[in-house]
Amino acid sequence: MKQLISFVLTILATVGLQAEDDRPNIILVLADDLGAKELSSYGNTVHHTPCLDQMAAEGARFETFYAMPLCTPTRVCLMTGQYGFHNGFLGMQNPAFRPLPGSPQADIGNHFTHADLLKAHGYATAQIGKWQLSGKLPTLIRDTGFDEYCMWAYDHNLPEGIQHPSHERAGGNTSRYWHPSIVQNGEYRPTEPGDYGPDIFNQFALDFARRHKDQPFFIYYTSLLTHGPHLETPDPNHPGQHLPATFRSNLEYLDYLMGQLLDGLKAEGLDENTVVIFVGDNGTGGSGKGSVTEPGARVPCIIRGPGVKPGLVTRAVGDLTDFLPTLAEYAQAKLPADHPFDGHSLVPVLTGQKEKHRDWIYSHLDDGRILRDERWLLQIGKGGKNEQFFDCGESRDGSGYRDVTDSTDPEVQQARARFASILAGIPVPKPHPGMESRGDNKPQKPIATERNERFRQRDQNSDGFIDHKEFLATIAGSDQKAGEARFRKLDTDGDDRISLEEFRANGAKK
Repeated sequence: MKQLISFVLTILATVGLQAEDDRPNIILVLADDLGAKELSSYGNTVHHTPCLDQMAAEGARFETFYAMPLCTPTRVCLMTGQYGFHNGFLGMQNPAFRPLPGSPQADIGNHFTHADLLKAHGYATAQIGKWQLSGKLPTLIRDTGFDEYCMWAYDHNLPEGIQHPSHERAGGNTSRYWHPSIVQNGEYRPTEPGDYGPDIFNQFALDFARRHKDQPFFIYYTSLLTHGPHLETPDPNHPGQHLPATFRSNLEYLDYLMGQLLDGLKAEGLDENTVVIFVGDNGTGGSGKGSVTEPGARVPCIIRGPGVKPGLVTRAVGDLTDFLPTLAEYAQAKLPADHPFDGHSLVPVLTGQKEKHRDWIYSHLDDGRILRDERWLLQIGKGGKNEQFFDCGESRDGSGYRDVTDSTDPEVQQARARFASILAGIPVPKPHPGMESRGDNKPQKPIATERNERFRQRDQNSDGFIDHKEFLATIAGSDQKAGEARFRKLDTDGDDRISLEEFRANGAKK
């Protein structure tokens, strides 16, 4: 079926394209484990992300944009323009909510993707960075519509007979950062201990753009940063030196690479006709990722390019399903009418033609669900437990949300009835017959709890984390050495800051 769709689209595209192709190039950057609250353009006062700030100033920034709370369902959703009830990827680790092995849905190559669409309409296509989907390289990446690729490769992705010498830990994944394991267009690309993976992928993106500057191109750039392990990064200001092994350094190096990418496009004369999209794949690791809550789903989304209104900060709600229809509009491509798509083009909002985009957005993980509109938020934890309803008011970042789950106010009841009506039209996620749902189906903890309040008091700069200085300044009855030990115990991912999830999970005391 997919091959037939692609063939028909190719014929239509060949007939309809102008002799001089002025359609924009498209680069879609998917950052790994990055929630919206981490960027300075979203209010963070600790992290410095000037390149992304500049990108937002030159383009549009969405205040409320949703991904899925974990990596694989996000990537399939983004590539297909479909929620999990259409594409089959409701979850990640839990096999009860993934396509059954051997089923057509389990092979991403059988799905109609954004790259399939653009390739059929004359775009040169490339994927760069992280795969995180089923199958072997190189076949599957080519099967999903990409002409070229340069990817971090697990051991089982390497060509037969090849062994990469560097791993992240004994028995762990091949290295993705220093001395990275890379397969490029079917060939193993040897690297050295001093080679930094994100630099190589950024260079490949610019090289692909240069080589295809005379035709429209699409680059799907799935960044490794800011996923752990948070190792040292190169220091852009001091060649040969390194920055500390912290989340902040990793994020700020990602920002630097975005600046290099945008500057490189400008140097090639490509910046004025290239749409660049920057979005996160789920909430930050240790601070939302994997939780069926808004911090698990809310990600940064910044878009700049021809026709995008500069400096636009939009309150329109959007999610990952909107990208495929958006790319179709930029490519002047018709979506197949007999194929379900769950999103809508963002172009009318980006150009300033419309302020409102859609009535609601949706996120899911296993059988947990999140539904959001411009004011109200519904969270249903895994197993259907701990349903919570919030009046968000004008807030978009979690501050000031009111838990109205038990409210009898007529306005609240009317909103709940509307949400119930929306959910009635969405298939209820269920485990495969005969398979029990496994994994963490504990109720999601409420947003407003005593421990959350303690966390808020200690997070003195309100950046969503307790750093080393804040922790030592706000503990009582402990000497410096004991305080240091407690901080290290709570900082389970070693990024020199304590997230709300770490604070909760490790039973922090007064």
